[in-house]
Amino acid sequence: MKYRSAFDIIGPVMIGPSSSHTAGAARIGRVARTLFEKQPTKAVISLYGSFAKTYKGHGTDLALVAGIMDFDTFDERIPNALKIAEQSGLEVEFITEDAVMEHPNTVKINLFDGQGKELEIVGISIGGGTIEITEINSFKLKLSGANPAILVVHHDRFGLISAVTTVLSKHQINIGHMEVSRKDKGDTAVMVIEMDHKLEDGVYAELTALDGVDQVIRLVD
Repeated sequence: MKYRSAFDIIGPVMIGPSSSHTAGAARIGRVARTLFEKQPTKAVISLYGSFAKTYKGHGTDLALVAGIMDFDTFDERIPNALKIAEQSGLEVEFITEDAVMEHPNTVKINLFDGQGKELEIVGISIGGGTIEITEINSFKLKLSGANPAILVVHHDRFGLISAVTTVLSKHQINIGHMEVSRKDKGDTAVMVIEMDHKLEDGVYAELTALDGVDQVIRLVD
């Protein structure tokens, strides 16, 4: 495993007993919330491997729901996340799965707003509070959630990737990691771009205005 700093080994400032099962879980939930762009009315949380076996004892259930409500890893409301979710109108369902995944700390989160908006993400907690998002709405990808990042939902066509990177280059935004995933040739595609700097509003507007770009989502940094 590669660590980016000593804090990745020590673990983040957090509420809860386990950096992997609590802080990592909260971060996965918070990425899901950011991608959904608002608080959902329902969350279906499917737990795999170690998450499925220990989620109540390690507070993984509380952390995931707290993240979905946009609480950070050190938020003192985490122990009461389930109660707060109920009070705020967020219905939560947990499912423990028997399937064996590549990583033991895996969770799939499905979010709904009751008006047709849905999101599905798959995330893993890889230790020390660090995470990876491995799938969004069936798009395979690798997203750490540790750096400023954007998701660009677009049409798969010639020149669009170059157009996006040209805008970032013009504003001297360095790309640390980038992936492109598509369902099929010419179909909907997703760019995942991790950067060294936050995306300012002006750059965001330029990207969303590009012909062929359907949506640009800024992630928690």
